[in-house]
Amino acid sequence: MARTDARFREAFNSLLDLCGGLTPGDSLPSEAALAEQMNVSRTIVRGALRDLDERGLLRWEGRSKLLVRPPKRSDRIELRGDSVTLGELETRFLDWILRFDVPADTPLNITQLARQFGVTPYTLQEFLSGWSRFGLVQRRPRGGWLLLGFTADYAVELSDFRAILETDAVRHLVALPPEHPVWSTLESLRVDHHALLDRIETEYHDFSKLDERFHAAVTGVVRNRFVVEFQKVISLIFHYHFQWDKTDERQRNEAAIREHLQWIKAMQRRDEGAAVAAARAHLATSKQTLLSSLRGHNLA
Repeated sequence: MARTDARFREAFNSLLDLCGGLTPGDSLPSEAALAEQMNVSRTIVRGALRDLDERGLLRWEGRSKLLVRPPKRSDRIELRGDSVTLGELETRFLDWILRFDVPADTPLNITQLARQFGVTPYTLQEFLSGWSRFGLVQRRPRGGWLLLGFTADYAVELSDFRAILETDAVRHLVALPPEHPVWSTLESLRVDHHALLDRIETEYHDFSKLDERFHAAVTGVVRNRFVVEFQKVISLIFHYHFQWDKTDERQRNEAAIREHLQWIKAMQRRDEGAAVAAARAHLATSKQTLLSSLRGHNLA
């Protein structure tokens, strides 16, 4: 269980116990006093108060926190030991977005989504706050969240930014010394690509994992926190798009493997010009595949 999620659950239930000793219309102590009393951060206290407000137990306006109704047993949050990890939440969130069940510019029901994803509203709020920098969601001016969604424009911008990051990574990679571990990784990937080509008729579905490994190896040579951060969402979305469009999947995956091999060959020769050209050619193909997948959802 994530520490913040566990502390939130405990703090929320402690607030319910506190409310149980009050009468509707009574005021709750200040955020600072509650945080000290429960030995948690004021951020967790604010999250718990927000949840109480959404559930109708509390009327919270500025510094005024008035109890509306006494808590019920059903209001308590289970203190479970199998809480969803951050990685699992990312997977569930992206799966929900990329299935296109909900159109762009839809207000998000945090309580309902938290229940759907198996997390607390506080955890989901914190998660969305972190993901808002990627442009998939946006905090609304008067509170709450808006789903901006995965659109054709987003796909184009993401693909173009990916090309910038990965061609820059290629330039770094070809200049690395012979003893750098990336060279043995590339040789292993070369062998694995040829092996999958030999089995392509029956095991073409395995390409998505190989593709993920290959691009992670290339971009992994750049030690830049901003590259790492954005590569995370790029990798997740491009990995997911393999699940959208199954048209000519075997042929597309075989072509992509051959493009990877041309790219690997150029990098192993330390030929920067050829490696960058191979990278751009493959990334252009990947961009078109992504846009074709979106057309299947009438979004491009």
